[in-house]
Amino acid sequence: MKKVLVYSTQSCQYCTMVKDFLKEKNIEFEDIDVGANHDKAEEMVKKSGQMGVPVIEIDGSIIVGFNKSKIEEALEK
Repeated sequence: MKKVLVYSTQSCQYCTMVKDFLKEKNIEFEDIDVGANHDKAEEMVKKSGQMGVPVIEIDGSIIVGFNKSKIEEALEK
């Protein structure tokens, strides 16, 4: 099973869309609220080079934003 992390904030509409998409596909993921956890926010920026959310990590591959095709491709690898 793939390890999936979703770096998100509670107010992010696209973060909610990513999480709903993963739930629909029965993909287990860890939701990391970077708005509440400064250390995890720094971790996200180091991994992605981005301060915006969502940032999705699938087995080490980083996807910035809600990009269905890239998410599906990373899940199929």
